[in-house]
Amino acid sequence: MIYSVLYNKLIVVLCLDMRYNVTIQETLARTVQIEAGSQSDAERAVRRLYLDNKLVLSADDFTDTKIVVQNDQPFYKSPNNDFTLIQGDCVETLSKFKFGFDMVFADPPYFLSGGGISCQSGKVVCVDKGDWDKPSTPEEMDAFNLRWLSACRDHMKDNATIWISGTHHNIFSVQQQLLKLGFKILNVITWAKTNPPPNISCRYFTYSTEFIIWARKLQKVAHYYNYDLMKQLNGDKQMTDVWHLPAIGRWEKSCGKHPTQKPLGVLARLIQASTQPGAWILDPFNGSATTGIAANLLGRKYLGLEIEDEFLSMSKARREEIENIAVRRDYYERLAKAKIVLPSDSFFVADDSDINYGVPWL
Repeated sequence: MIYSVLYNKLIVVLCLDMRYNVTIQETLARTVQIEAGSQSDAERAVRRLYLDNKLVLSADDFTDTKIVVQNDQPFYKSPNNDFTLIQGDCVETLSKFKFGFDMVFADPPYFLSGGGISCQSGKVVCVDKGDWDKPSTPEEMDAFNLRWLSACRDHMKDNATIWISGTHHNIFSVQQQLLKLGFKILNVITWAKTNPPPNISCRYFTYSTEFIIWARKLQKVAHYYNYDLMKQLNGDKQMTDVWHLPAIGRWEKSCGKHPTQKPLGVLARLIQASTQPGAWILDPFNGSATTGIAANLLGRKYLGLEIEDEFLSMSKARREEIENIAVRRDYYERLAKAKIVLPSDSFFVADDSDINYGVPWL
């Protein structure tokens, strides 16, 4: 019998401008005729010839070229390195480095984009957010939530906490995976929106709430909670787990609008409640980087992970916007007026004395 055999691949790695690793895969292939009793015998014979250098492939055997660009550099870093965006899947990106964050906020897919409708600015609109938010089976949802929660947990300090937002579509799955991984659930915040869109069908109560689970990494390691500040912001009364706050305002859409964008007020409250100035905060589903903007306004440092180019560009624009001290002051004053933060004559800036120390992406 006569068999045709294709063999060998040459890989060359170049580093261009110290920013991107570009892999050039050149495929070399040659067909040779071998007399053998079987296909496996033919393969072994060619392998012996090749290893004995009796078959040497050259440029004449070239068949194809594939160029793969690996972007291991951040998509964007703020001038003082307190805000970083990295493009990529959160689990894959986190697997590339070790670091312990003080807090994680996650706004994962709710899996509710099934063709429903809602009302925005007096118009009937479809509530579909994108393919990433399409409904899935309960088993697929559990596997998805377990995967990203495991990756985040591996990058949390022992006393760190995590906040996860959701609705009835996904929050029960998230809760079960948190318990499976050993988290201790501290509170389930009910965010009661003061300006919810009307229910168009008139067949249900108006949807006006979202849930935010707050959990700590370990059962028996104490977490940080700024009880005194929360009480002070709540008229010297203990703050409850029901937060009456509006959805995003028009002033928060100056650089565009993400379909699931959270208001600065919600993020500023939970960041102040669970971290101290200078803390590192992770958002594995960066979106429009509301978490990062709130973090920087409050003197915290931020890493956001995002896949979509559009949302990364929006996030970059939002961070560049608050380099303008007038914009930063306006944002802070709006939060102070809503009693989300205390009035202040100065603005928080993350301490950059050791901002690069031990931080893999910087």
